[in-house]
Amino acid sequence: MRALRKHKYIYLMMLPVMVYFIVFYYVPMAGLALAFKDYTLKYGLIGNLFETPFVGFKHFEAFFSSVAFKQVLTNTILLSLYGIIFSFPAPIILALLLNELRVKWFKNTVQSITYMPHFISLVVISGIIIDLTSLNGLINTIIGALGGQKITFLLEPAYFRTIFVASEVWQQVGWSSIIYLAAIAGIDSEMYEAAVMDGAGRWRKIVSITLPSLLPTIMVLLILRIGQMLNIGVEKIILLYQPMTYETADVISSYVFRQGILNLQISYTTAVGLFNSAINFALLVCANWLSKKNDAEQLVVRRTIRNGCETFARRYRF
Repeated sequence: MRALRKHKYIYLMMLPVMVYFIVFYYVPMAGLALAFKDYTLKYGLIGNLFETPFVGFKHFEAFFSSVAFKQVLTNTILLSLYGIIFSFPAPIILALLLNELRVKWFKNTVQSITYMPHFISLVVISGIIIDLTSLNGLINTIIGALGGQKITFLLEPAYFRTIFVASEVWQQVGWSSIIYLAAIAGIDSEMYEAAVMDGAGRWRKIVSITLPSLLPTIMVLLILRIGQMLNIGVEKIILLYQPMTYETADVISSYVFRQGILNLQISYTTAVGLFNSAINFALLVCANWLSKKNDAEQLVVRRTIRNGCETFARRYRF
């Protein structure tokens, strides 16, 4: 209460955010009870949770025993892993490269160009992808000019994951690099000056100073990314996939949209969504636990690397 009185204006500023999360995130969680009931529209638009018949784990069992379970779970995990492998390191690499640029106007130009795709609507992005990969698009025009066979990329299951992940990297790499550039800007410049005096080159400064200093930021963002591992960008998938590409493109979120909105299987898709959220929560808890467990070791490693910068610089003369 003493802190509340002392910082009352700060808590007052926080109140709208708390109300927002309570109204739009916590109150709707009451609807999760539909996963254990057999809800239909005859109970009304919202439905009476007490009148809806209780069916236990019927919808979960139906999903786990369905043919779609293995397919959508596999696609979701693979797209998430590809995103972590390719999309997550890309902004780190871009931030490191931008940090090494010394020509200010060129650096600002590259930053502006890489930021722009983030602000383009997903509908427009999807339209660009469709146009580029169509039979008469730029990619097939180049293939045809080189004497190759034109390919309907978005109708071929084998190409969907590559197109999706590549477009995600292109769209988000610039925007995601901002936080790493901010972290790099906060690194003590005296460490770089000491490394230069000891003969360290650019590569040695990146390896021995920049990357170890970025580890806490990278770890936090990786934990958040793992916590959202099964939440793929469903909007882009819905705009790009076709029935012929369901085998590699259909994920849990798109499956929930198709079955819940189009086929009105509300209780069934609520169960599928609850399963998805439970797995995400478990992954987030595990990632956070591993981070805390290795935090002390990371501090020792970073301290060792920083203290050993002079030794490495003299030995390898970068």
